[in-house]
Amino acid sequence: MPYSKILENCSLCPRKCGVNRYKSKGFCGEGSDIRIARAELHHWEEPCISGTNGSGAVFFSGCSLKCCFCQNYEISSEGKGFKVTKEELADVFLSLQEQNAYNINLVNPTHFVPQIISALNIAGNELKIPIVYNCGGYETPETLEILKDNIDIFLPDLKYFDSGISKKYSSAEDYFEKASSAIRKMVEIAGKPKYDDNGMLRSGVIVRHMVLPGCRHDSQKLMEWLVHSFEKDEILVSVMSQYTPVYKAFNYKELSRRTSTFEYNYVCDLVEKSGFDGFFQHRTSAEECFIPDFYDYKYF
Repeated sequence: MPYSKILENCSLCPRKCGVNRYKSKGFCGEGSDIRIARAELHHWEEPCISGTNGSGAVFFSGCSLKCCFCQNYEISSEGKGFKVTKEELADVFLSLQEQNAYNINLVNPTHFVPQIISALNIAGNELKIPIVYNCGGYETPETLEILKDNIDIFLPDLKYFDSGISKKYSSAEDYFEKASSAIRKMVEIAGKPKYDDNGMLRSGVIVRHMVLPGCRHDSQKLMEWLVHSFEKDEILVSVMSQYTPVYKAFNYKELSRRTSTFEYNYVCDLVEKSGFDGFFQHRTSAEECFIPDFYDYKYF
């Protein structure tokens, strides 16, 4: 079955809402038209992703998660973005490569997987840099299998362990069940991390975790799961401190503050003791100024 047929009864994400996205919009808020809100060199990813030149980040509109604290809420929940054709998306990829991007960084791409594969096929052998699948971790093994020959690096979030917390903050009670299965599949596809001669990641999986205020014990359970699930050289772990109260976070008193230094260091210590290689984010990243500008018109 052509991948585009999936959109007639959409099952790309764990919601499996079954909407015909050629006629309507799915839970993600998107139809069949590709919509993006930004395509630029991005310098704020992990060092082995951004390096000195930057990562070629393409931010897709819509989202299958509904995180109350989403920093990109303008595009994930409020509909900001503009349409591009598959041919135009392929040109975007090639343009970023011409700007010396180290990779093409697909940010929140899950609900556009068939269209992205078409764009990658159009770019073909002209596109020579790694492709990064940068997602919220809420994925299905079936969709990841479709990506098997198209993605080099997986960059998933691992947000929650407790189903009550994931339901409360992201409307996804089954988050850990789906994310844990997805990360196993990503490791199966990408294999152990591999680098080029300049220390840039060529393939592999970086599991990201953003420490939320009041949730350090949930973070601890996630780190324990990683330790029991993967060998130390199978994945990289990135602990993020960039939580900033925005959007609907203020509806929850416990989320209406930044993560404390104690909470962040608590999780960093767990990762250091785990034996995984990885990354720790500067505390100064918890500022709204690090949230990029998004566009609702074709600005390039």
